[in-house]
Amino acid sequence: QVQLVESGGGLVQAGGSLRLSCAASERTLRPYSMGWFRQAPGKERELVAGISRYGGNTYYADSVKGRFTISRDNAKNTMYLQMNSLKPEDTAVYYCTATGRPLPPLGQQGYDYWGQGTQVTVSS
Repeated sequence: QVQLVESGGGLVQAGGSLRLSCAASERTLRPYSMGWFRQAPGKERELVAGISRYGGNTYYADSVKGRFTISRDNAKNTMYLQMNSLKPEDTAVYYCTATGRPLPPLGQQGYDYWGQGTQVTVSS
């Protein structure tokens, strides 16, 4: 069982930046592809960004391309999401996920482990 803990959320003004972190309890994250999902009130959970086991493949939702960067440090068992040029529509609870698949699936049903989520609020 992999336990994931997100941190770094908070309140920021539009145009600002935040960096989310996801720390894992597992001895190594190398076997897992990982992703960041978000869910806004009244909306479905959506994949924001995904990264393969060794970081060679990444995926971004069109809405965040050019503004968000996903990365991972397997030596530290940690994944990151750097969020720049934040917009009010980025406001959501952000979840860290992991899967044993070699590439990050686009749907949430493809993930095996989830964090508890961290709130990101962007004010206009």
